[in-house]
Amino acid sequence: MNIKFCGAAGHVTGSAHLLTLDNGYKILLDCGLYQGNDSEMEDFNSSWYFEPSEIDLMILSHSHIDHCGRIPKLVHDGFQGDILCTHATRSLCAIMLLDSAKIQERDAEYHNKRMSRKPKRKKFAKALTLKTPLYTSDDVPPAMDLFVGLGYNRWHRVNDNLEVLFRDAGHILGSASVTMRVNIEGNETMIGFTGDIGRPNRPILRDPIPMPEVDYMICESTYGNKDHAAKPAEEDRLLAIIKKTCVEKKGKLIIPAFSVGRTQEIVYMLDQMETAGHLPKIPVYVDSPLAVNATQVFGAHPECYDNNLNEYLLIDDNPFGFNRLTYVREVAISKSLNDSNEPCIIISASGMMTAGRIRHHIFNNIDQKKNTLLIVGYCSPNTLGGILRQGVEKVKMFGEWKIVNMDIEIMDSFSAHADRGEIIEFLGNQKKLKKLFLVHGEPSKQMEFKKLLIEKGFKFVRIPKLTEEAKLE
Repeated sequence: MNIKFCGAAGHVTGSAHLLTLDNGYKILLDCGLYQGNDSEMEDFNSSWYFEPSEIDLMILSHSHIDHCGRIPKLVHDGFQGDILCTHATRSLCAIMLLDSAKIQERDAEYHNKRMSRKPKRKKFAKALTLKTPLYTSDDVPPAMDLFVGLGYNRWHRVNDNLEVLFRDAGHILGSASVTMRVNIEGNETMIGFTGDIGRPNRPILRDPIPMPEVDYMICESTYGNKDHAAKPAEEDRLLAIIKKTCVEKKGKLIIPAFSVGRTQEIVYMLDQMETAGHLPKIPVYVDSPLAVNATQVFGAHPECYDNNLNEYLLIDDNPFGFNRLTYVREVAISKSLNDSNEPCIIISASGMMTAGRIRHHIFNNIDQKKNTLLIVGYCSPNTLGGILRQGVEKVKMFGEWKIVNMDIEIMDSFSAHADRGEIIEFLGNQKKLKKLFLVHGEPSKQMEFKKLLIEKGFKFVRIPKLTEEAKLE
């Protein structure tokens, strides 16, 4: 058997790992979109390091776009096998992938209109610069037809040689670690893929459940070099930022957040503050059609809730809504927020600020000192979010340079990714592990984490490069 690392190797996003069994059966673990601007990854999303039609089975860990975002292209290019995932992941992918397709269609349309207005410098120059969507809305339904929803904690027999087990990863709604029991000619091998590991004691979702003992493990390492802040400090600090921005400075608090997971967690926390009487009397807007749809999906999957949320439901039957909270779908209302001077909180996608309405909110408010941008999670270094995290004095947006006068606050404690201590705790029961492969991380941070893992007793830790193959002996 061997694993070929076809994405998220040396990078955080673009998850795709190809497992080939001894009998030639090919399993693709995730099929995610690369999100970033590295020149070396320019062609990643439009190309493959394998032949899609040769893949027998796909297993999806969760619905974040950097894990599922290329599935419609995979199917369009020839894949026709089953896509195994949890029930909630299937529900979320139905809206996530359609939204992704529409974004790509709009981006291509906008790009091509701009190119059409530019003067031709030579014959055919215009045709060479036109942009084509990675896939369209029409590609999503055929892909969704291949999804097979499975429950947690039960072995699913795929064929005589393979069984699959999902356990709750506690990362987002429906997220799962993947354990594969491979039995060929009487030789049993256990292979694990963590997907993205969540954090214990986080709102809404259950804590991550450790995987069974495996022989080989593909493990995420996004925050392998740091520890997150504790939860009590997180709640106090969020409230302090709200008061300073919206009450004292009478400005806008703008929070870029992933539509799935982060948005619902922030809204749930604000809902609790409102119930307790701590939230200042200011309007709160969730300005993301995808987040609105995702929140409805959250309401349809209570099987994923933790005990605290189930108990809170006895007090408040709508943990994702309160009187001064408005979910915004209409473009006109979104635009009106840019012109408004009222103190408010705006939660909008995307989390890394690479696309979506959040970019317009930042563009229209970044030069005003009274406003605050609160970054609540990981941003790839070359994205707008990553650049703003570095404390730059100006950024270029929509072809215009903007001075960064608004305050930039960072709260990584909101991250849905486990930190280094939490990952090690998640791996604590892995006593027979032969090889551990670190993916989904930046190389410098992975090297720090590798050193720590070796100190903790993990004997073979490897950081694979993109397209690298590893034998499982």
